[in-house]
Amino acid sequence: MSYADTALPVSLDREVSTPLAVQLADALREAAASGHLRGGDRLPSTRALAERLGVSRTVTSAAYEQLHAEGWIAGRHGSGTYVTTPPTRAAASVSPAGPLAPEPETAPVLDLTPGTPWAAGLDRAAWRRAWRAAADPEPLVRAHRAGLPEYRAAVSEHLLRHRGLAAGSVLATGGTTAAVVELAAAVLRRGAVVAFEEPGYQRAVQAFRSAGLTVVGVPVDEEGLRPDAIPAGARAVYCSPAHQYPMGSRMSAARRVELVERARADGMLVIEDDYDGELRFDVAPLPMLAALAPDVVVHLGTTSKILTPTLGAGWLVAPSSVASAVLAYRDLTGTRPSPAGQRVLVELARHGDLGRHLRKLRRELAERRSLLSAALTSSAIPILGDDAGAHLVVPFDSAARETRCLAEAEHQGIRLDGLARHFAGTPTVHGVALGYAGCSREALVSALPALVGLLR
Repeated sequence: MSYADTALPVSLDREVSTPLAVQLADALREAAASGHLRGGDRLPSTRALAERLGVSRTVTSAAYEQLHAEGWIAGRHGSGTYVTTPPTRAAASVSPAGPLAPEPETAPVLDLTPGTPWAAGLDRAAWRRAWRAAADPEPLVRAHRAGLPEYRAAVSEHLLRHRGLAAGSVLATGGTTAAVVELAAAVLRRGAVVAFEEPGYQRAVQAFRSAGLTVVGVPVDEEGLRPDAIPAGARAVYCSPAHQYPMGSRMSAARRVELVERARADGMLVIEDDYDGELRFDVAPLPMLAALAPDVVVHLGTTSKILTPTLGAGWLVAPSSVASAVLAYRDLTGTRPSPAGQRVLVELARHGDLGRHLRKLRRELAERRSLLSAALTSSAIPILGDDAGAHLVVPFDSAARETRCLAEAEHQGIRLDGLARHFAGTPTVHGVALGYAGCSREALVSALPALVGLLR
């Protein structure tokens, strides 16, 4: 169906405070969710739609960018913009299966859960150029078990330039969770104890448990994980020192030294998840654990947060014995990280596009962080973890308040992330985490009054 055949259900109200671009994105999102627009329907160009609605092209472009970042629409080179959402509600309306079940609520207007990258900020010309260049080499006959040599070299340069780490042995991975799965299976023995940040990254917890390991929670505070609380006999400890997930604290320099000294004394492996490591604002970088103790630290990184999960590309920097064990595991199982995403990253790095994107990303997120933190602190709402990364935390005094806030936010079309789900055991702190990278800045600003009302 062409867009000429589609009557777009769009009505913009210039008398309300909601920005026109947000109104337009909301209307198109609802049309796709309700089945009025179906997967494959072509939308007008931003210029044509602006003329039809009597608004500036800036309005239509901002709406399209937001919907593209959320996955509702996609662009096809040379042929326009298309709806990607399947017509789930429309299909239900013609089902012969009798009375319809209650329809689920539509997706939230604004998703502020952490962990979503600023994909809308990618330079589309550079992105397309990198994918075209990545397709130029001859197809591989055999995958590289350690990753493409040029990818490993690009990662080494990235770590040195942006993280100050002179990496030794770099292996390609499919991302942080994929690397944890390999470490759990290849390096740690069934039944071994792994100390883990509590609260922490639950996918990694499940990866360790699935490998038959015993996970023991270790509390975190404003200085990060507490090394003195690591249980005796732990074989490994998992932590995110750059910007603890989800509490947002940075591990202090003293704690970092204490942790690596404890690891060396007890023969313990430290797994450093460099979550949000590239995203620093008004704070000086602290030495990475892998730089302090390359003999006992495994450093994990990924492109999922700085670029997009589309690449499925990450890396692991480890002592030679650990790297050898991971490679042996890959030989045994036949698993290999996909080279496609590796090639794209190589091309982005080769032309300087990766560095330019990181600089733009830091500027954009610093401005968003300032907007959000200023709005909250001016209303006497306490915040944690706002000096780095792409999310901050608003602490609460009870689990009941967290539950009520999440429910009311969802009702108002705002999705937040409660702290309770990040505990493997009984939650001991309560609150919500606010991610500010995945949405548009315009949508974030528009939602600030409602957000302040919810949290206050």
